[in-house]
Amino acid sequence: MSLQTHGYDVLHNPRLNHGTAFTLEERKAWRIEGLLPPGVSSLELQIARTHAELSHLDSDLQRYLFLSDMQARNETLFYALLMSDPAAYMPIVYTPTVGEACQKFDQIFRATRGLYIPIDARGRVRELLGNWPETDVRFIVGTDGERILGLGDLGVGGMGIPIGKLALYTACAGVPPIHCLPVMLDVGTNNQTLLEDPLYLGLRRERVRGADYDAFLDEFVTAVQDAYPKCCIQWEDFANFNAVPLLARYKDQICTYNDDIQARRPSHWPASMAHCASPDRS
Repeated sequence: MSLQTHGYDVLHNPRLNHGTAFTLEERKAWRIEGLLPPGVSSLELQIARTHAELSHLDSDLQRYLFLSDMQARNETLFYALLMSDPAAYMPIVYTPTVGEACQKFDQIFRATRGLYIPIDARGRVRELLGNWPETDVRFIVGTDGERILGLGDLGVGGMGIPIGKLALYTACAGVPPIHCLPVMLDVGTNNQTLLEDPLYLGLRRERVRGADYDAFLDEFVTAVQDAYPKCCIQWEDFANFNAVPLLARYKDQICTYNDDIQARRPSHWPASMAHCASPDRS
């Protein structure tokens, strides 16, 4: 924790905030005395308290929203809770509950998370990446929302998938969340119900195809390479006719993969990065 960050800001930074688990010494050092109830809770007690709260909620979607709010305010507790009972919590933060959350994304939207890059920003994608506060991103999970699970085209609502997948990167593989960036590449949607929904938060246009789509993705990959040269990109829930060409175009440029379609390790990546991409099976 930086000595330049203290007081109220500590409690409103999800990567620094430990809530009631701050010791009395930490509270004094970080000038947060009086900003918390005086009792100190261990992380284990915080987990037990949260588990009890979750048990009183009526549905997994409510639990998903509760956990999303927790992730936005206290990442230490969020990931500790996930790993305290993976069998219980993984299905809430990812499949199957994330599918319902994606379908209802526009109705349940609260705090933003990740980066939304619309195709209208062509020519300025690198600028938008620069708005992300972290400078050492190692893993991006990106989607264009066209083939979300078995639910089809959910447009910008597909953002729940990159967010959930990167939560698993941290909870299961120990990747620090500071190195993770969920990205929605918004190229429109062909879901007419969404286009007619006044609450829809994405671009209100039919999906862009062809050369314009390819140029947008090319600009995104180039911008990522410039901004985050150590970054690996996972393409998530793209339509198959887009996913295969994506890997074919970029497999020799970047460390990249898809859940079902793997790309070769780029020739300029050292052998130590071989785990980033397995032999091409596309």
